[in-house]
Amino acid sequence: MFEVSSDRFEEMIGVALTTIPDELASRMENVAIFVEDEAGGRQLFGLYEGIPLTSRSTYSGAMPDRITLYRLTICSVCSSEAEVAEQVRKTLVHEVAHHFGIDDPRLRQLGW
Repeated sequence: MFEVSSDRFEEMIGVALTTIPDELASRMENVAIFVEDEAGGRQLFGLYEGIPLTSRSTYSGAMPDRITLYRLTICSVCSSEAEVAEQVRKTLVHEVAHHFGIDDPRLRQLGW
């Protein structure tokens, strides 16, 4: 396990966000990113909660979609800061894909 501070973890998320291609990042809509230490007994690196862009019709007044990254769970499988940063990037991209309506079976087909 290689634990990074909450502040450093949030910096890694900021860097990871810059790796999302502009044509996709500009289409992200009404989504907030949160950090928690763990997923309450579940072994998750990240979680998307919301209404994917592909499923929105009458969406006005909805709460923002939520992407949560779980700091300690990610750190638990890493042995260096570089590994934490890469897992943060992979997890964020995976959860952003859910925001765009891509489900887990399709992500597995794509190698995510």
